Amino acid sequence: MATLTIRLPDDKHERLKELAQSRGISINKLIEELSTIALAEFDTLTRFKAMAAMGSAQEGLRLLEKLDALTNAMDNQ
Repeated sequence: MATLTIRLPDDKHERLKELAQSRGISINKLIEELSTIALAEFDTLTRFKAMAAMGSAQEGLRLLEKLDALTNAMDNQ
């Protein structure tokens, strides 16, 4: 396991400390969880971009129209 040293403004450190305490975890665990979320978002965006580059714009628009229709149908129930 690696060690990471970061510099943060004191006010941000205090807010992170309060957030960690409210969740009942250490700041270290909080940063680990937040980094996991950031990496998952990055991986999702990277995968989306790769798939979009291989896809069809027409098919994408067709699927969005289908999704809009389903959403509207659910809203009207």
